[in-house]
Amino acid sequence: MSFNTFGHLFRVTTWGESHGPAIGATVDGCPPGVTLSEADIQPWLDRRKPGTSKFTTQRKEPDEVRILSGVFEGMTTGTPIQLMIENTDQRSKDYGDIAQAFRPGHADITYHQKYGLRDYRGGGRSSARETASRVAAGGVARAVLAALVSGLKITGYMVQMGNRAIDRSRFDAAQIGENPFWCPDPVAAVDWAAYLDDLRLNHNSVGAVIEVVAEGVPAGLGAPLYAKLDSELASAMMSINAVKAVEIGDGMAAAALTGVENADEIRMGPDGPEFLSNHAGGILGGISTGQPVVCRFAVKPTSSILTPRATINQSGTEIDLITKGRHDPCVGIRAVPVGEAMMACVLLDQLLMDRGQTGGQRGRIG
Repeated sequence: MSFNTFGHLFRVTTWGESHGPAIGATVDGCPPGVTLSEADIQPWLDRRKPGTSKFTTQRKEPDEVRILSGVFEGMTTGTPIQLMIENTDQRSKDYGDIAQAFRPGHADITYHQKYGLRDYRGGGRSSARETASRVAAGGVARAVLAALVSGLKITGYMVQMGNRAIDRSRFDAAQIGENPFWCPDPVAAVDWAAYLDDLRLNHNSVGAVIEVVAEGVPAGLGAPLYAKLDSELASAMMSINAVKAVEIGDGMAAAALTGVENADEIRMGPDGPEFLSNHAGGILGGISTGQPVVCRFAVKPTSSILTPRATINQSGTEIDLITKGRHDPCVGIRAVPVGEAMMACVLLDQLLMDRGQTGGQRGRIG
């Protein structure tokens, strides 16, 4: 099995390769009767598509999604939704030099070791191009969530590029869509532009940290042990290409806190329980508290760079390799809408499981 499907009730199977004729996703488990068209999905893909600035790959893909099944007269039917995105700007000749060589930092060597063959054109299945399929599926999930949970909002943004983090005292949500980095700190965005431009011109790349926050999440989503909301989120985010670490709430920083500092104290408000802090990231015991769900993930530097790197080829000969082609100097930029999509898919999956088990009933407080 190659495990191309994620989710329990809301299930997404992605398919296709970077330089194949098309990529896409099959979405199963979508409830019937939800208004859905390509226009509901396309805006999310437009945020992820390449070539939007000099800081992303210059591959020109319109990433136009087509719905091939599962929708009739503008409504979901409850049957599998097939989504397709054509590849239109492949340049496979750029990868001829690495047909027999393993790019350092890439999946080339592990795919060869596991399968005995690999699609070297842009990495084939291991390419971050696959994430467009996830964003399309996330667009479906968002449409369903909008119909089922009024006021739920998912927002992603970059909080760190390399060793340069935002100043949270300058956090301005209105700035997120006003710069190429989805950065909520306008001062950091200016600094990052100069920093990344220098790296790009010097044939280098850099990593990043992305934060995704879901507000308006109902309390009670998640299961106590093997389908915890935080473990499902961690798995979903870790499955994104180039992600090497995931945190929920304070994450690793919680290890430096005392119990007094870390406890999210509770008081009774006019509309129910109110938490005085959110170190737990909106999840306790694997179940959502009703607070914002906060997830953060780290993306490694793009491995495809024009600076020679030491490697070997399939015959075992030691060589120095330059990876040609069109690549992101900071893959974290386009990972922001991907993280949002995975958050949407996980939340919808958990919501459907909760409705199936509890019918949405909640324990009374007060």
